[in-house]
Amino acid sequence: MGLQRLWLFRIIFIVTYISHASCLPDKAGYYSFMKDATSAPMFARFDYIVIGGGTSGCSLAATLAQNASVLVLERGGAPYDNPTATDIENFATTLSNTSPNSWSQLFVSEDGVYNTRARVLGGGSVLNAGFYTRAGEEYVKETEWKSDEVEAAYEWVEKKVAFQPPVMGWQTAFKDGLLEAGEFPYNGFTYDHIYGTKIGGTIFDRAGHRHTAADLLEYANPGNIVVYLHASVHKILFTTKGRPRPKAYGVIFQDANGVIHKAELEKNAMNEVILSAGAIGSPQLLMLSGIGPAAHLTAHGIKPVVLDHPMVGQGMGDNPMNAIFIPSPTPVEVSLIQVVGITKFESYIEGASGVIFSYSWTRRFFDGVLNYLNETSRTTSTTSPTLSTQSITDFFKSNPLLNATTRAGLILQKIAGPISRGHLELRNTNPDDNPSVRFNYYQEPEDLQICVEGINTIIKVINSKAFSKFKYPDATIHGLLDLMLSVPTNLRPRHITSMFNLKQFCIDTVMTIWHYHGGCQVGRVVDKNYRILGIDSLRVIDGSTFLKSPGTNPQATVMMLGR
Repeated sequence: MGLQRLWLFRIIFIVTYISHASCLPDKAGYYSFMKDATSAPMFARFDYIVIGGGTSGCSLAATLAQNASVLVLERGGAPYDNPTATDIENFATTLSNTSPNSWSQLFVSEDGVYNTRARVLGGGSVLNAGFYTRAGEEYVKETEWKSDEVEAAYEWVEKKVAFQPPVMGWQTAFKDGLLEAGEFPYNGFTYDHIYGTKIGGTIFDRAGHRHTAADLLEYANPGNIVVYLHASVHKILFTTKGRPRPKAYGVIFQDANGVIHKAELEKNAMNEVILSAGAIGSPQLLMLSGIGPAAHLTAHGIKPVVLDHPMVGQGMGDNPMNAIFIPSPTPVEVSLIQVVGITKFESYIEGASGVIFSYSWTRRFFDGVLNYLNETSRTTSTTSPTLSTQSITDFFKSNPLLNATTRAGLILQKIAGPISRGHLELRNTNPDDNPSVRFNYYQEPEDLQICVEGINTIIKVINSKAFSKFKYPDATIHGLLDLMLSVPTNLRPRHITSMFNLKQFCIDTVMTIWHYHGGCQVGRVVDKNYRILGIDSLRVIDGSTFLKSPGTNPQATVMMLGR
């Protein structure tokens, strides 16, 4: 009898341990639920299907998986495959690696500006400059979010990925230069969006290791979630049987071997497909699935047209960035965005230092640009005829930046909003290819005037006493502007007047800061609960829903939104 009791106790202990252990969270980089899509069954059912394991998709999936079964389909790999690639000193190398299987997918907008899309678990948080800052109170009010829920969600994110940066010599001089330029008050270290100069958060820890949105999956119940990598979603499936309007019920996705898989929602009215593929991927996949402007879909042979939705792909915005590169007579630390001047005229002044301009990765990046342009010219006729690659050719003949070391800094301005808007259209029906995107940078004169004021503020910082240690005494502003004009920051033509006309300088040297958004905007494509207007069981949760970019950097708010 005693032995029977002992065996019974052991069985109860083992069963209890196993059931308890299955609810214990996995550690980032060691997720038992993260698998390559080649191991996926041909058919499966889940309560929720999340398309895109990016900045919003990871926080969203982690939240849902606490109480429901969740499938995450990520088209790229995992940042844990090569952890050192995400360290701060490898920022430029990783971002500029646009090879076919890299985490960074190059695209060039119809405006002639280089840009990139993340294709990796964690999305843009794996590639960006790491700045972590919340949206302002006014932004939260405009979106009609509940402030207490927003606060709790930010704190949930920050426990895993946010840190206070170590502010050293160059960043300190930049901060003091902003104050000398009149960007008061000094608000110290804070995640909050406040007028004046502040030190923001970072997703790099003190050792320079990056913590991404993928780390938020630690919150998930590992028994409730499956993440498939290298899973390219081709179409969202809809049914109209016995219904007044279409209802999403599943997806079709392809693995790296080209095998097609199908996943459907469990038979429950509360279950949903949730699109979190980003501001490029979400409107693109809606169109490929038959939701968008009917005439455009028909022109590309997409059948059936599930819903004529003319606002899908509209309202595309990308906050313009312009910068001035400042060679330094003294060594500087490697730092990305830490200090920001939040101006009253709606420009954000930020800076970075010590980013190495090596010939090899610079050459590799621009070779990628040329290959991309050649490829798109063969497959589409929409590439703008005004784009020129001559600036790239001239750059590699002779340019001092190719020999630059860590002894330099970059001060940039980003336009809030912006007011200028563009649109997205399909080039073809391949979900892995980039659609055609036009952002119409500086189309609206208000944006252009803000840029001029921002550049003038940067000039004040460069000329400040506080910053003098990091600028050569004989360096002139015209010389620094001319240096920027010699760099192929985009494919736009250069004008001889740009050195003396800041409006023309802004137009000629515009770049992206990778904060593009829109295409599935609230009130136009989705309602205030992010449900697609006119469709059941389908939502969009990512930056494509934004009417304007939140705060100085959107990543904190995108992660918060998923939560």
